[in-house]
Amino acid sequence: MNRLFKNGEIYLNGQFVEKDFILDNSGIIIFAEQMDVEDEMDEVIDCTGLTIMPGFVDTHVHLRSPGFEEKETIAAGTKAAAHGGYTAVFAMPNLNPVPDTLEHLAEEEKIIAKEAVIPVFPVCALTKDRNGKNGLSDIEELSTHSYVFSDDGSGIEDAELMKQAMERIKAVNGILSEHCEVQALVPEGASLQEGKTAEKYGVPGIPSSSEYEEVIRDIALAKETGCDFHVCHISAAESVEAVRQAKKEGLSVTCEVTPHHLLLSEDDITENDGRFKMNPPLRTEKDRLTLIEGIKDGTIDMIATDHAPHTAQEKNTDILHAKMGVAGLETAFAACYTGLVRTGAITLEKLVDLMSTKPAEVFGIEKGEIHNLAPADFCIFDLNRKYRVDPSQFLSKGRSTPFEGKMLQGVCVMTVSDGKIVYRGRNYEA
Repeated sequence: MNRLFKNGEIYLNGQFVEKDFILDNSGIIIFAEQMDVEDEMDEVIDCTGLTIMPGFVDTHVHLRSPGFEEKETIAAGTKAAAHGGYTAVFAMPNLNPVPDTLEHLAEEEKIIAKEAVIPVFPVCALTKDRNGKNGLSDIEELSTHSYVFSDDGSGIEDAELMKQAMERIKAVNGILSEHCEVQALVPEGASLQEGKTAEKYGVPGIPSSSEYEEVIRDIALAKETGCDFHVCHISAAESVEAVRQAKKEGLSVTCEVTPHHLLLSEDDITENDGRFKMNPPLRTEKDRLTLIEGIKDGTIDMIATDHAPHTAQEKNTDILHAKMGVAGLETAFAACYTGLVRTGAITLEKLVDLMSTKPAEVFGIEKGEIHNLAPADFCIFDLNRKYRVDPSQFLSKGRSTPFEGKMLQGVCVMTVSDGKIVYRGRNYEA
């Protein structure tokens, strides 16, 4: 089917311009100066008032399959991603079996091939069983299928083991994407940022040092080994400063931040509810403001959701007893557009860079830009439409979000991935 998209504002070469284009029946995007071809089209889509951006790339999602399909499935998670404007995601290895061997990875790849509506790039476990104690996974063998490694969910306490991991990942030109956390510094049952809010709700607190001490250690190891080192879901002011200094030294160190850490702090925890529990926790307002400065000055490279769905039973409880993690794919852009672009903190162009261009560039995939005569990969948003976040409308099986009930602006009306329409909003049905 040949489709003409007309009258929309499209992001090309770092700026928004008005340009019509064709999505032809082979999934290729075609630009021309004049598009007097409406009579030849199978469908004409009027994009007046709409904004067309490169499909978003999320370097940190939990799709839970295989092993935890009661929380999420590849089918549901990728449909949720498409609903949020994403055209590629990197799936973390918190699975059963853990993708620490090619045999185990093959189980995940089989499900992806069958169910995914957008490209899914599996992240392999850094250590056997992803527990940091049984030695490293077979990095060299796994690197024939995946180049990103992580033990997300827990930090690696053994510095010598981390050094060995970096050396081996460097040798296969891989990326180490790590959750930095010194578990010894986290009290049992810790649920919120250490300080006033944890005290208010009577739960043990998580100190910022549990994150930044390992960030500092691992940056030093990355300097020693030359490994490409990526810090997951950065949240503490001291971590931001450590990455800033690493970049000044020219080290190959990058990092991501989540929408909830950018837009919420412990001050926004309004009740003793599991939707406010995630790891790392919502930190202080000072930390939040430092994160915003970090995206402004380029210290923080990208926005990633850390989409971590759980069952209703696991989340619909108090903070102490809830599982850590929240859903994020379907609210990420609107939350950031509302809280960062509409407030003047950053431009829309900067947000596209953080959600599309830079994650694709850092993680080395051919996404993040719209090109003439190339497979179409874009999302279309109505930036004027507002909505109140209602998790019951999510396509994800995960329904717990700290943005529940918030009024956001920016609604996805279509997502096209690799030339195929993978999401169409209600007002844009064929």
